[in-house]
Amino acid sequence: MRKFSVKWLLVAATVISGAVFLQSCSEDDGGTNAPPSVTLENPSFLGIVGSDASVDVTIEADNGLETLTVLKNGAAFATEAYAGEKEATYTLTYEVTGAIGSVTNFSFQATDSKGRTSNLSTYTVTVSAKTVIKKSGVISANETWTSDNIYQLEGYVRVGDDDYRDGVGGTITNIRNVTLTIEPGTVIMGLAKTETTPPGTLVVHRGNKIVAVGTAAEPIVFTSSKPAGQRAPTDWAGLVIVGRDVNNQGANVQLEGGYGAFHGIGDDPLATPGNDDSGDLAYVRVEFAGNPIQPNQEVNSFTFGSVGSGTTIDYLQSSYGGDDSFEWFGGTVNAKHLVAYRDLDDNFDVDFGFSGKVQFGIGIRDNTLADQSGSNGFEVDNDGTGSSATPFTSGTFSNMTIIGPKKTFDMNIQDNFQNGMHLRRNNKLKVYNSVVTGYPNGIFIEGSTTIANAAANELQLRNVYVAGVANWGGNGYGSVATAGEIAGVTGLPFGTNTQNPQLPRGFVFATTADINGSTAMDWFKTAAFGNQIEDKWTDLGISSTLFDLGTTPTFLPTAGSILLNKANLWNAMDGEDATFFGTATVNYVGAFGATDWTAGWTNFDPKNTVY
Repeated sequence: MRKFSVKWLLVAATVISGAVFLQSCSEDDGGTNAPPSVTLENPSFLGIVGSDASVDVTIEADNGLETLTVLKNGAAFATEAYAGEKEATYTLTYEVTGAIGSVTNFSFQATDSKGRTSNLSTYTVTVSAKTVIKKSGVISANETWTSDNIYQLEGYVRVGDDDYRDGVGGTITNIRNVTLTIEPGTVIMGLAKTETTPPGTLVVHRGNKIVAVGTAAEPIVFTSSKPAGQRAPTDWAGLVIVGRDVNNQGANVQLEGGYGAFHGIGDDPLATPGNDDSGDLAYVRVEFAGNPIQPNQEVNSFTFGSVGSGTTIDYLQSSYGGDDSFEWFGGTVNAKHLVAYRDLDDNFDVDFGFSGKVQFGIGIRDNTLADQSGSNGFEVDNDGTGSSATPFTSGTFSNMTIIGPKKTFDMNIQDNFQNGMHLRRNNKLKVYNSVVTGYPNGIFIEGSTTIANAAANELQLRNVYVAGVANWGGNGYGSVATAGEIAGVTGLPFGTNTQNPQLPRGFVFATTADINGSTAMDWFKTAAFGNQIEDKWTDLGISSTLFDLGTTPTFLPTAGSILLNKANLWNAMDGEDATFFGTATVNYVGAFGATDWTAGWTNFDPKNTVY
């Protein structure tokens, strides 16, 4: 194995396209038919002018390596000759210069002795205006991250630590009372996983705090380490906060993925269930997260495990995540002003006895991005088996707007989209003053125990407006479904149509069971509940831009919208906490009235933002 080192000065950032590489030739004269392969140690580098960057290029060639061709911004840069080695490593080292935000691409392609060419691998260098600081391992003392730096998360970055990671009595000890403070305007980037390093993940362990309080003018941004134009869902893992509040699974519960994020009251004598404090989050964005820690076990953009009501959560945006936007595993934490934008799985996922309160939230989908598990606006369970474990999942969500991907009847959507709200597995959620549209199912209440909770007035839908799409399935959710649209299929939920899974099925149940002697539809339309079904979303007076990709939506309803100027809405009612929801009743349905609370701090084109 040979190793080369080259140092170059970068002077330009414009990508020159049109380079032509040799194509693989067919060979039939012995040896293997496999072409050579080129693998990069890391795909990108972000650094200030004058910093050194390097990349190791691993080459494998069963038929013997002949050359490695290197291009810089699409133009010939270097050619390295070999003598038939089957394995080689080429190291490119260079000094960074150029304009702030400029990008330089180095591309590598190997050719073997049979004339076969490898895959094309590209290493991207971005010039940063800020010092780049790499963070890894455990933060064991108070620390502040400042806006004049960019922080890169390498693997699991832990605020404090938890001895349950290797079992009590192991080598890991509890580290408590550590606070990570992040200044307004700070950018944190999650590095991609490698063969030896997990994807970048920030885990705030129980008994510790994160104080990340941005402003509308200077939000705090967690994003991909890849340069503008190359970012995508699952580039890194996400932000995980685990606390010492209650859940219905136990005192020490590990989040899926096995990366040591335990939540629950544990055996900490300082735990204060119901009021545990994990810090403050405000004006924070998480973008392109959701990388799997284990196969099919992704991290959500924002994960809250048994987080207590002493924690403050307000003005958060998740964008282009590879799993759920927001997920609560138990806990009592409250939240306001949440944006779930074009993520893959569910917008708001609620499990394990969450009983907090959430007000003002919006979910917007990409019609091409849906998860194989089924993508929903809400997905709610008491737990994975639908047990009667206490505390029940019984949180309250008010003034939510759930926008599905189906803008028009002829727009194709990914078949894995399911429900605006999937309320299942014995939960007792309460949803007030909210809007659902653009999903194949409007609201799906699944399971006999969940239906019983609705009958007992423990699962509540109050002032919920469900709207269809014009000319879709007759005329949206307000029309009578045809036999073909609601046909049950053996082994599948009631309402499943395998011939055309995109047909709207409106408000359906997994069983034909009645609620208090009424059909599901009649129960939903109970006059005292204030719920409404509209044929099409245009009847709501909301903007069509809520469905459009790549634009900043218009969030406020139009003047005269049926969502505005309402009276007697469910708000600080039925025993709900007036200190959170306020003593004055909100007079509109959905997330927005006369004020656009997303202004200034959100970003609806993060793929192309230069940080």
